[in-house]
Amino acid sequence: MRPNKLRELLKAEKPTLATHIHTTWPSVIEAIGHTGLYDYVEFVGEYGPYDLHDLDNMCRAADLYRMSMMLKVDQEPRGFLAQRAIGSGFHSILFADCRSAADVRECVRIVRPETPEDRGTYGVATRRFTYMGYGGSKEYVQALRDVVVTIMIEKPGTVDNLAEVLAVDGVDMVQWAAPTTRWV
Repeated sequence: MRPNKLRELLKAEKPTLATHIHTTWPSVIEAIGHTGLYDYVEFVGEYGPYDLHDLDNMCRAADLYRMSMMLKVDQEPRGFLAQRAIGSGFHSILFADCRSAADVRECVRIVRPETPEDRGTYGVATRRFTYMGYGGSKEYVQALRDVVVTIMIEKPGTVDNLAEVLAVDGVDMVQWAAPTTRWV
């Protein structure tokens, strides 16, 4: 399994630089990597069409430049999409539309291994990130533990309960968005 550059930089308490894209064209990721400036690319998947093959191909392009990939997923079907993206080689998932600390805890569970100590829901899968091998090894479990969990703070439930949300074990990063309209 290839190293998770984003996780390595976070562990070393170093800054990271990223850009986000709306296209699935791998050549765009290669052009970004060719600059040598970026640590990861965020694919904002909630804003456009893509298929599962696109996820594999985007990660292949990022692999050429030792960049990590982040996928921003819609609220539903976030579990399926997050796990398939990780299987393709994405090192980080940005969860949008969380409305409570309970939602955030579920997002962490989605990406963590299904072991007694991790209490996640990501089981053993034969996917690209294991180089088509069968998962379940110590390296496989560690790769899932290293997935960077990012939460979009935008909904009233997460904004109003920010301290509780930020206290959720397993959240590595947050992004801020304009709060959605509150209904009176």
